[in-house]
Amino acid sequence: MRLSVSTVLEAYERLVAEGIITSRPGSGFYVSGPAAPLALTEIGPKLDREVDPLWVSRQSLDSDSSTLKPGCGWLPPTWLYEAGVRRALRAQARANTIELTEYATPLGHPGLRQYLSRRMTAAGIEASPERIMLTESGTQAIDLICRFLLAPGDTVLVDDPCYFNFHALLKAHRVQVIGVPYTRNGPDIDRFGAALKEHSPRLYITNSGIHNPTGAVLSPVTAHRLLKLADSSDLIIVEDDIFADFEVNAAPRLAAFDGLSRVIHIGSFSKTISASLRCGYIAARPDWIESLTDLKIATSFGGGRLAADVVLTALTHSGYRKHMEVVRLRLAEEIERSVTRLKAIGIEPWLIPQAGMFLWCRLPEGIDAITIARASLKEGVVLAPGNAFSQSLSARDFLRFNVAQSTDPRVFDVLGRALAEEGLCR
Repeated sequence: MRLSVSTVLEAYERLVAEGIITSRPGSGFYVSGPAAPLALTEIGPKLDREVDPLWVSRQSLDSDSSTLKPGCGWLPPTWLYEAGVRRALRAQARANTIELTEYATPLGHPGLRQYLSRRMTAAGIEASPERIMLTESGTQAIDLICRFLLAPGDTVLVDDPCYFNFHALLKAHRVQVIGVPYTRNGPDIDRFGAALKEHSPRLYITNSGIHNPTGAVLSPVTAHRLLKLADSSDLIIVEDDIFADFEVNAAPRLAAFDGLSRVIHIGSFSKTISASLRCGYIAARPDWIESLTDLKIATSFGGGRLAADVVLTALTHSGYRKHMEVVRLRLAEEIERSVTRLKAIGIEPWLIPQAGMFLWCRLPEGIDAITIARASLKEGVVLAPGNAFSQSLSARDFLRFNVAQSTDPRVFDVLGRALAEEGLCR
Protein backbone atom coordinates (compact mmCIF):
# COMPACT_ATOMS: atom_id res chain seq x y z
CA MET A 1 0.00 0.00 0.00
CA ARG A 2 3.13 2.19 -0.11
CA LEU A 3 2.78 3.16 3.58
CA SER A 4 5.59 3.21 6.10
CA VAL A 5 5.69 0.56 8.84
CA SER A 6 5.46 3.26 11.51
CA THR A 7 2.26 4.66 9.95
CA VAL A 8 0.63 1.23 9.89
CA LEU A 9 1.69 0.50 13.47
CA GLU A 10 0.29 3.85 14.63
CA ALA A 11 -3.01 3.02 12.90
CA TYR A 12 -3.06 -0.40 14.57
CA GLU A 13 -2.31 1.11 17.98
CA ARG A 14 -5.25 3.50 17.62
CA LEU A 15 -7.54 0.62 16.66
CA VAL A 16 -6.30 -1.32 19.70
CA ALA A 17 -7.02 1.73 21.89
CA GLU A 18 -10.59 1.79 20.57
CA GLY A 19 -11.03 -1.93 21.31
CA ILE A 20 -11.62 -2.78 17.64
CA ILE A 21 -8.54 -5.02 17.33
CA THR A 22 -6.24 -6.75 19.84
CA SER A 23 -2.47 -7.13 19.85
CA ARG A 24 -0.92 -10.58 20.34
CA PRO A 25 2.83 -10.10 20.96
CA GLY A 26 4.92 -12.12 18.52
CA SER A 27 1.87 -12.98 16.41
CA GLY A 28 0.18 -9.84 15.10
CA PHE A 29 -3.03 -7.83 15.32
CA TYR A 30 -6.46 -9.46 15.21
CA VAL A 31 -10.05 -8.23 14.97
CA SER A 32 -11.59 -8.32 18.45
CA GLY A 33 -14.92 -9.73 17.28
CA PRO A 34 -18.17 -8.67 15.72
CA ALA A 35 -19.26 -5.16 16.67
CA ALA A 36 -22.54 -4.70 18.47
CA PRO A 37 -25.20 -3.46 16.06
CA LEU A 38 -26.07 0.23 16.34
CA ALA A 39 -29.79 0.47 16.99
CA LEU A 40 -30.70 3.87 15.56
CA THR A 41 -34.28 3.52 16.78
CA GLU A 42 -33.01 3.57 20.37
CA ILE A 43 -31.13 6.84 19.95
CA GLY A 44 -32.91 9.94 21.22
CA PRO A 45 -35.45 10.65 23.96
CA LYS A 46 -38.03 8.07 25.01
CA LEU A 47 -41.35 9.65 24.12
CA ASP A 48 -43.38 7.40 26.42
CA ARG A 49 -41.37 8.07 29.59
CA GLU A 50 -43.46 9.00 32.62
CA VAL A 51 -43.50 12.76 33.24
CA ASP A 52 -41.81 12.98 36.64
CA PRO A 53 -39.15 15.33 38.11
CA LEU A 54 -36.50 13.70 35.89
CA TRP A 55 -38.55 13.92 32.67
CA VAL A 56 -37.31 17.31 31.48
CA SER A 57 -33.67 16.49 32.26
CA ARG A 58 -33.79 13.13 30.49
CA GLN A 59 -35.53 14.53 27.41
CA SER A 60 -33.15 17.51 27.19
CA LEU A 61 -29.96 15.52 27.78
CA ASP A 62 -30.93 12.60 25.51
CA SER A 63 -31.94 14.71 22.53
CA ASP A 64 -29.67 15.67 19.63
CA SER A 65 -28.78 19.14 18.36
CA SER A 66 -31.82 19.31 16.08
CA THR A 67 -34.20 19.24 19.06
CA LEU A 68 -35.42 22.58 20.40
CA LYS A 69 -35.20 22.82 24.20
CA PRO A 70 -37.21 25.72 25.62
CA GLY A 71 -37.84 23.55 28.68
CA CYS A 72 -34.20 22.97 29.63
CA GLY A 73 -32.41 24.90 32.37
CA TRP A 74 -29.21 26.03 30.70
CA LEU A 75 -28.01 28.51 28.10
CA PRO A 76 -27.36 27.51 24.48
CA PRO A 77 -23.70 26.59 23.83
CA THR A 78 -23.08 29.83 21.91
CA TRP A 79 -24.19 31.87 24.94
CA LEU A 80 -21.63 30.32 27.30
CA TYR A 81 -18.10 31.59 27.92
CA GLU A 82 -16.42 29.43 25.28
CA ALA A 83 -13.65 31.92 24.49
CA GLY A 84 -12.66 32.13 28.15
CA VAL A 85 -12.68 28.36 28.54
CA ARG A 86 -10.45 27.88 25.48
CA ARG A 87 -8.04 30.52 26.76
CA ALA A 88 -7.94 28.86 30.18
CA LEU A 89 -7.37 25.41 28.67
CA ARG A 90 -4.44 26.71 26.66
CA ALA A 91 -2.95 28.12 29.86
CA GLN A 92 -3.45 24.79 31.62
CA ALA A 93 -1.68 22.93 28.82
CA ARG A 94 1.43 24.89 29.81
CA ALA A 95 0.96 24.34 33.56
CA ASN A 96 3.13 22.27 35.87
CA THR A 97 2.69 18.50 35.65
CA ILE A 98 1.14 18.35 39.11
CA GLU A 99 -1.76 20.58 38.00
CA LEU A 100 -2.62 18.13 35.22
CA THR A 101 -2.12 14.84 37.05
CA GLU A 102 -2.64 15.07 40.82
CA TYR A 103 -5.68 14.95 43.08
CA ALA A 104 -6.83 18.24 44.54
CA THR A 105 -6.50 19.05 48.24
CA PRO A 106 -9.50 18.02 50.38
CA LEU A 107 -11.03 21.52 50.46
CA GLY A 108 -10.20 22.14 46.81
CA HIS A 109 -8.22 24.69 44.81
CA PRO A 110 -6.93 27.38 47.26
CA GLY A 111 -6.97 30.12 44.63
CA LEU A 112 -10.59 29.51 43.66
CA ARG A 113 -11.66 29.38 47.31
CA GLN A 114 -9.89 32.70 47.90
CA TYR A 115 -11.72 34.18 44.90
CA LEU A 116 -15.06 32.85 46.15
CA SER A 117 -14.40 34.30 49.60
CA ARG A 118 -13.86 37.79 48.10
CA ARG A 119 -16.94 37.40 45.92
CA MET A 120 -19.12 36.39 48.87
CA THR A 121 -17.80 39.28 50.94
CA ALA A 122 -18.99 41.65 48.23
CA ALA A 123 -22.47 40.09 48.63
CA GLY A 124 -22.36 40.55 52.41
CA ILE A 125 -21.51 36.92 53.20
CA GLU A 126 -18.52 36.53 55.51
CA ALA A 127 -16.80 33.28 54.53
CA SER A 128 -13.06 32.81 54.79
CA PRO A 129 -11.47 30.33 52.35
CA GLU A 130 -11.32 27.75 55.17
CA ARG A 131 -15.13 27.84 55.34
CA ILE A 132 -15.48 27.02 51.63
CA MET A 133 -15.21 23.53 50.13
CA LEU A 134 -15.21 22.87 46.40
CA THR A 135 -17.40 20.12 44.95
CA GLU A 136 -17.81 18.51 41.55
CA SER A 137 -21.09 20.40 40.96
CA GLY A 138 -23.95 22.20 42.66
CA THR A 139 -25.88 18.94 42.67
CA GLN A 140 -23.05 17.15 44.44
CA ALA A 141 -22.99 19.97 46.98
CA ILE A 142 -26.65 19.35 47.86
CA ASP A 143 -26.13 15.59 47.83
CA LEU A 144 -23.25 15.85 50.31
CA ILE A 145 -25.29 18.14 52.57
CA CYS A 146 -28.19 15.68 52.49
CA ARG A 147 -25.86 12.77 53.30
CA PHE A 148 -24.42 14.77 56.19
CA LEU A 149 -27.60 16.15 57.75
CA LEU A 150 -30.45 13.83 56.80
CA ALA A 151 -31.58 10.35 57.76
CA PRO A 152 -34.33 8.39 55.97
CA GLY A 153 -37.70 9.62 57.17
CA ASP A 154 -36.58 13.17 57.98
CA THR A 155 -38.66 16.04 56.62
CA VAL A 156 -37.40 18.63 54.12
CA LEU A 157 -39.19 21.79 53.02
CA VAL A 158 -38.98 22.96 49.42
CA ASP A 159 -40.61 25.78 47.51
CA ASP A 160 -43.71 24.86 45.54
CA PRO A 161 -42.79 25.12 42.70
CA CYS A 162 -39.03 24.50 42.90
CA TYR A 163 -36.20 23.12 40.75
CA PHE A 164 -37.35 19.64 39.77
CA ASN A 165 -34.03 17.93 40.54
CA PHE A 166 -34.48 18.84 44.21
CA HIS A 167 -37.43 16.43 44.18
CA ALA A 168 -35.44 13.68 42.48
CA LEU A 169 -32.44 14.05 44.78
CA LEU A 170 -34.52 14.12 47.96
CA LYS A 171 -36.42 11.04 46.82
CA ALA A 172 -33.09 9.24 46.52
CA HIS A 173 -32.40 10.14 50.18
CA ARG A 174 -35.75 8.66 51.25
CA VAL A 175 -37.00 11.70 53.10
CA GLN A 176 -40.44 13.25 53.40
CA VAL A 177 -40.78 16.37 51.24
CA ILE A 178 -43.23 19.18 52.05
CA GLY A 179 -43.88 21.96 49.58
CA VAL A 180 -44.44 25.57 50.70
CA PRO A 181 -46.27 27.81 48.16
CA TYR A 182 -43.91 30.31 46.57
CA THR A 183 -45.09 33.90 46.06
CA ARG A 184 -43.64 36.80 44.07
CA ASN A 185 -41.63 37.82 47.17
CA GLY A 186 -40.48 34.41 48.37
CA PRO A 187 -42.11 31.54 50.26
CA ASP A 188 -45.56 32.10 51.77
CA ILE A 189 -44.46 32.98 55.31
CA ASP A 190 -47.71 31.93 57.01
CA ARG A 191 -47.61 28.52 55.32
CA PHE A 192 -43.90 28.27 56.07
CA GLY A 193 -44.50 28.85 59.77
CA ALA A 194 -47.34 26.32 59.81
CA ALA A 195 -45.10 23.72 58.14
CA LEU A 196 -42.40 24.29 60.76
CA LYS A 197 -44.86 23.64 63.58
CA GLU A 198 -46.56 20.67 61.98
CA HIS A 199 -43.61 18.78 60.49
CA SER A 200 -40.45 19.89 62.39
CA PRO A 201 -38.37 19.79 59.19
CA ARG A 202 -34.62 19.30 59.23
CA LEU A 203 -33.83 21.24 56.02
CA TYR A 204 -35.26 23.91 53.74
CA ILE A 205 -33.77 24.13 50.21
CA THR A 206 -34.34 27.26 48.14
CA ASN A 207 -32.97 29.79 45.64
CA SER A 208 -32.68 33.22 47.24
CA GLY A 209 -31.52 35.06 44.16
CA ILE A 210 -33.34 34.37 40.92
CA HIS A 211 -35.81 31.64 41.75
CA ASN A 212 -36.14 28.54 39.61
CA PRO A 213 -38.67 28.14 37.98
CA THR A 214 -40.61 31.33 38.70
CA GLY A 215 -37.92 33.99 38.19
CA ALA A 216 -39.14 35.70 41.39
CA VAL A 217 -36.78 37.40 43.86
CA LEU A 218 -36.74 37.04 47.64
CA SER A 219 -37.69 40.33 49.31
CA PRO A 220 -35.79 41.68 52.37
CA VAL A 221 -38.96 41.55 54.50
CA THR A 222 -39.66 37.93 53.60
CA ALA A 223 -36.01 36.99 54.18
CA HIS A 224 -36.07 38.58 57.65
CA ARG A 225 -39.33 36.90 58.65
CA LEU A 226 -38.16 33.54 57.30
CA LEU A 227 -34.96 33.61 59.35
CA LYS A 228 -36.87 34.71 62.44
CA LEU A 229 -39.10 31.65 62.08
CA ALA A 230 -36.08 29.42 61.52
CA ASP A 231 -34.45 30.73 64.73
CA SER A 232 -37.31 29.26 66.75
CA SER A 233 -36.70 25.78 65.32
CA ASP A 234 -33.91 23.34 64.44
CA LEU A 235 -34.23 24.14 60.74
CA ILE A 236 -31.13 24.39 58.53
CA ILE A 237 -31.43 26.32 55.26
CA VAL A 238 -29.61 25.42 52.04
CA GLU A 239 -29.35 28.47 49.80
CA ASP A 240 -28.64 27.63 46.15
CA ASP A 241 -27.03 30.66 44.49
CA ILE A 242 -26.37 29.20 41.04
CA PHE A 243 -27.94 32.15 39.15
CA ALA A 244 -26.07 34.94 40.96
CA ASP A 245 -24.22 36.20 37.88
CA PHE A 246 -27.48 36.72 35.97
CA GLU A 247 -28.74 39.32 38.45
CA VAL A 248 -28.93 42.96 37.47
CA ASN A 249 -29.73 44.08 41.03
CA ALA A 250 -28.57 41.74 43.78
CA ALA A 251 -31.31 40.13 45.88
CA PRO A 252 -30.96 39.59 49.64
CA ARG A 253 -28.91 36.56 50.65
CA LEU A 254 -30.06 34.54 53.63
CA ALA A 255 -26.45 33.59 54.31
CA ALA A 256 -25.56 37.29 54.63
CA PHE A 257 -28.31 37.97 57.17
CA ASP A 258 -27.60 34.76 59.06
CA GLY A 259 -23.79 34.85 59.03
CA LEU A 260 -23.57 31.24 57.85
CA SER A 261 -24.87 30.04 61.19
CA ARG A 262 -27.86 27.93 60.14
CA VAL A 263 -27.67 28.77 56.42
CA ILE A 264 -25.45 26.77 54.05
CA HIS A 265 -24.58 28.64 50.84
CA ILE A 266 -23.86 26.72 47.63
CA GLY A 267 -23.31 27.43 43.95
CA SER A 268 -21.58 26.39 40.73
CA PHE A 269 -20.53 27.72 37.32
CA SER A 270 -22.33 25.40 34.91
CA LYS A 271 -24.90 28.04 33.90
CA THR A 272 -22.44 30.77 32.92
CA ILE A 273 -19.04 29.29 32.05
CA SER A 274 -19.48 25.65 30.98
CA ALA A 275 -21.61 22.66 31.94
CA SER A 276 -18.71 20.40 30.93
CA LEU A 277 -16.56 21.85 33.72
CA ARG A 278 -18.05 20.26 36.83
CA CYS A 279 -17.17 22.61 39.65
CA GLY A 280 -19.31 23.82 42.57
CA TYR A 281 -18.84 24.90 46.17
CA ILE A 282 -20.25 24.87 49.70
CA ALA A 283 -19.82 27.67 52.26
CA ALA A 284 -20.83 26.79 55.83
CA ARG A 285 -19.86 26.76 59.51
CA PRO A 286 -16.29 25.53 60.15
CA ASP A 287 -17.40 22.38 62.00
CA TRP A 288 -19.80 21.48 59.18
CA ILE A 289 -17.12 22.07 56.54
CA GLU A 290 -14.82 19.73 58.48
CA SER A 291 -17.42 16.95 58.45
CA LEU A 292 -18.41 17.61 54.85
CA THR A 293 -14.77 17.39 53.81
CA ASP A 294 -14.47 13.94 55.38
CA LEU A 295 -17.67 12.89 53.62
CA LYS A 296 -16.38 14.21 50.30
CA ILE A 297 -13.17 12.17 50.67
CA ALA A 298 -15.19 9.08 51.57
CA THR A 299 -17.49 9.40 48.54
CA SER A 300 -15.30 10.91 45.80
CA PHE A 301 -11.80 11.05 47.31
CA GLY A 302 -9.78 14.14 46.43
CA GLY A 303 -11.60 15.55 43.45
CA GLY A 304 -9.77 17.03 40.47
CA ARG A 305 -7.63 20.10 39.97
CA LEU A 306 -8.21 20.75 36.30
CA ALA A 307 -11.82 22.01 36.33
CA ALA A 308 -11.16 24.38 39.25
CA ASP A 309 -8.04 25.74 37.57
CA VAL A 310 -9.89 26.39 34.33
CA VAL A 311 -12.86 27.98 36.14
CA LEU A 312 -10.61 30.31 38.16
CA THR A 313 -8.70 31.42 35.06
CA ALA A 314 -11.95 32.07 33.20
CA LEU A 315 -13.52 34.00 36.10
CA THR A 316 -10.55 36.25 36.73
CA HIS A 317 -9.93 37.21 33.10
CA SER A 318 -11.39 40.60 32.18
CA GLY A 319 -13.48 39.01 29.44
CA TYR A 320 -15.83 37.26 31.88
CA ARG A 321 -17.36 40.46 33.25
CA LYS A 322 -17.95 41.79 29.74
CA HIS A 323 -19.32 38.43 28.63
CA MET A 324 -21.91 38.40 31.42
CA GLU A 325 -22.94 41.99 30.66
CA VAL A 326 -23.77 40.86 27.13
CA VAL A 327 -25.62 37.76 28.40
CA ARG A 328 -27.76 39.81 30.80
CA LEU A 329 -28.67 42.24 28.03
CA ARG A 330 -29.56 39.43 25.63
CA LEU A 331 -31.71 37.73 28.27
CA ALA A 332 -33.62 40.96 28.92
CA GLU A 333 -34.32 41.28 25.19
CA GLU A 334 -35.39 37.65 24.90
CA ILE A 335 -37.71 37.92 27.91
CA GLU A 336 -39.54 40.77 26.22
CA ARG A 337 -39.66 38.93 22.89
CA SER A 338 -40.85 35.65 24.43
CA VAL A 339 -43.57 37.35 26.47
CA THR A 340 -44.98 38.89 23.28
CA ARG A 341 -44.91 35.57 21.41
CA LEU A 342 -46.46 33.65 24.30
CA LYS A 343 -49.26 36.12 24.81
CA ALA A 344 -50.09 35.88 21.10
CA ILE A 345 -51.01 32.19 21.60
CA GLY A 346 -52.85 32.70 24.88
CA ILE A 347 -50.07 31.95 27.40
CA GLU A 348 -49.61 34.42 30.26
CA PRO A 349 -46.44 34.85 32.36
CA TRP A 350 -46.99 34.53 36.12
CA LEU A 351 -44.64 37.51 36.47
CA ILE A 352 -42.12 39.39 34.35
CA PRO A 353 -38.79 38.63 36.05
CA GLN A 354 -36.17 41.28 36.75
CA ALA A 355 -33.43 39.06 35.31
CA GLY A 356 -32.51 35.49 34.49
CA MET A 357 -33.60 33.07 31.79
CA PHE A 358 -36.94 31.70 33.05
CA LEU A 359 -40.59 32.56 32.45
CA TRP A 360 -43.14 30.70 34.58
CA CYS A 361 -46.32 30.74 32.49
CA ARG A 362 -49.95 29.71 32.82
CA LEU A 363 -51.69 27.96 29.92
CA PRO A 364 -55.23 28.77 28.82
CA GLU A 365 -57.88 27.50 31.24
CA GLY A 366 -58.37 23.75 31.24
CA ILE A 367 -55.22 22.90 29.25
CA ASP A 368 -52.94 20.23 30.76
CA ALA A 369 -49.24 21.07 30.39
CA ILE A 370 -48.21 17.41 30.28
CA THR A 371 -50.46 16.79 27.28
CA ILE A 372 -48.97 19.81 25.51
CA ALA A 373 -45.42 18.71 26.38
CA ARG A 374 -45.96 15.20 24.99
CA ALA A 375 -47.47 16.55 21.77
CA SER A 376 -44.62 19.04 21.33
CA LEU A 377 -41.97 16.39 21.98
CA LYS A 378 -43.22 14.43 18.96
CA GLU A 379 -42.33 17.49 16.87
CA GLY A 380 -38.87 17.88 18.40
CA VAL A 381 -39.60 20.48 21.08
CA VAL A 382 -38.83 19.74 24.75
CA LEU A 383 -41.08 21.64 27.18
CA ALA A 384 -41.07 21.72 31.00
CA PRO A 385 -44.52 20.90 32.48
CA GLY A 386 -45.40 22.65 35.72
CA ASN A 387 -46.07 19.56 37.81
CA ALA A 388 -42.45 18.43 37.35
CA PHE A 389 -41.64 21.39 39.67
CA SER A 390 -44.58 21.09 42.07
CA GLN A 391 -44.55 18.84 45.14
CA SER A 392 -48.32 19.27 45.51
CA LEU A 393 -48.90 18.67 41.78
CA SER A 394 -50.84 21.94 41.69
CA ALA A 395 -49.16 23.37 38.57
CA ARG A 396 -50.77 21.21 35.88
CA ASP A 397 -51.55 24.29 33.76
CA PHE A 398 -48.05 25.83 33.96
CA LEU A 399 -44.95 25.59 31.77
CA ARG A 400 -41.46 26.92 32.44
CA PHE A 401 -39.80 28.57 29.44
CA ASN A 402 -36.09 29.24 29.04
CA VAL A 403 -36.07 32.39 26.92
CA ALA A 404 -32.50 31.82 25.72
CA GLN A 405 -33.62 28.48 24.27
CA SER A 406 -36.84 29.95 22.80
CA THR A 407 -35.37 32.13 20.05
CA ASP A 408 -36.42 29.80 17.20
CA PRO A 409 -39.96 30.66 15.95
CA ARG A 410 -40.64 26.95 15.53
CA VAL A 411 -41.01 26.69 19.31
CA PHE A 412 -44.11 28.86 19.21
CA ASP A 413 -45.43 27.31 16.00
CA VAL A 414 -45.33 23.83 17.55
CA LEU A 415 -46.73 25.11 20.82
CA GLY A 416 -49.54 26.96 19.08
CA ARG A 417 -50.55 23.87 17.12
CA ALA A 418 -50.52 21.72 20.25
CA LEU A 419 -52.71 24.22 22.09
CA ALA A 420 -55.14 24.45 19.15
CA GLU A 421 -55.43 20.66 18.85
CA GLU A 422 -55.96 20.26 22.58
CA GLY A 423 -58.62 22.99 22.49
CA LEU A 424 -60.44 21.18 19.67
CA CYS A 425 -60.27 17.85 21.53
CA ARG A 426 -61.92 19.47 24.53
